[in-house]
Amino acid sequence: MEIRLLKKGYKSNEQFYQDFLDDKINSNEDYFSNIFVTIADAPDFPIYMGRGSEEEKKQAFQRAFEIIAASYIHTDRDLHLEEIFWHSLLVTKKREFILENYPIVSTGIKDFERVVIKPFDWENYIYKCVLAAEYIEDLDINVEEKKHYYNLVLENLDVYNYIIKYAIFRNSEFLIKILKIIDELQISNIMKSNIKDRPDLGKDERYGRRVIFELNKKYPVVMSPLLDIETLKNEVIQALSYYYDVSDISMSTQLTGAFVE
Repeated sequence: MEIRLLKKGYKSNEQFYQDFLDDKINSNEDYFSNIFVTIADAPDFPIYMGRGSEEEKKQAFQRAFEIIAASYIHTDRDLHLEEIFWHSLLVTKKREFILENYPIVSTGIKDFERVVIKPFDWENYIYKCVLAAEYIEDLDINVEEKKHYYNLVLENLDVYNYIIKYAIFRNSEFLIKILKIIDELQISNIMKSNIKDRPDLGKDERYGRRVIFELNKKYPVVMSPLLDIETLKNEVIQALSYYYDVSDISMSTQLTGAFVE
């Protein structure tokens, strides 16, 4: 499939939204650069998980992981991590799919911006799925083990979001180690729980977010992304101990060193 890339300026052009609704974007040369890219396959997949039940969201994520892993991440990394590529694909090739599956975009430009041309960063659902697929598919493990890690991402989506938010943590080794630690210590429910009785923190602070925050605060004194898994486990428990009584956490392996100050 050949995709012509948009040129900069489309996100600030209100007429762009109306032309999307009216199916006029492809016929307007003014929106496009002279750059074309070719990809072998561009199947439809869930692009927005901001609505629906928790089970519906989970199924949408799983479907997106599966399709992106089988197709899109086989393109050059510079392409599948490029915002203009995704926006170009969505508005020129996926209009009917979007209007059918995400009719909310027809109700106003803000919804269009949130679903279709959202900045390609840690808050973008496609971005979340692309990174997860890229990291997990690179692992030298079997299909069932990969499914296990995809499920761990979904069970710990809040922590995952905060990991990919920070550039220093945005790598496969660190993510996999954190997921392994959470799984081994069985602290997923704790990590995604709200912190109570801490008015000094934000209104929606969660234990997992504070753990990642503490690891980020220690960097570069403590190079968390480079630590072996046992040392990183100690750091995670220590960070959690600032906000939660870790004495009741059942650990399947003996931690080395003290982790409570």
